[in-house]
Amino acid sequence: MIDFSRNHFELFGVPAQFRIDELALERAYRALQSEVHPDRHASASDADRRMSLQASARVNEGYRTLRDPVLRAEYLLSLQGLDVKDETDTALPFDFLETALERREAVSDAAAAGDERALEIMLHEVRKESGERERELERLLDAEHAWETAHEKVRELKFLTKLAQDIDAAIAQAET
Repeated sequence: MIDFSRNHFELFGVPAQFRIDELALERAYRALQSEVHPDRHASASDADRRMSLQASARVNEGYRTLRDPVLRAEYLLSLQGLDVKDETDTALPFDFLETALERREAVSDAAAAGDERALEIMLHEVRKESGERERELERLLDAEHAWETAHEKVRELKFLTKLAQDIDAAIAQAET
């Protein structure tokens, strides 16, 4: 069984940093799941089956967290004692918010017009900017350990990720 006292990085045997070896994470996930999956413990005692379910859930949670750049960054910050899930912590730089509002309006207009091409261009721009934020987070978290500055960039990346999801949904709607 797994050691529940270990953090996600320790559980998967990967360095506690933003940049992650996705292939190593995937291999570790498959190995852990093959060890703890409830199907493997179907004939075990009730206590062992419950433990297997808990272990499997923990492995799944850790994998989801480490695979997702926003969740991984938030988790790293939480390991440093920063409360990244604070619902009142929504402050973003004015320029970023202004651009975000303009983008949201442009997405809304393009979606209303059924302009798939405009939506795809906006999606490409948002994903490009998300990639820039991820590279910036890698520098801030892994090299500089600038936790507070990284915290702001995580909020920006979170917003961009949500915007990309909304644009994806608008494109899917325009296709129908």
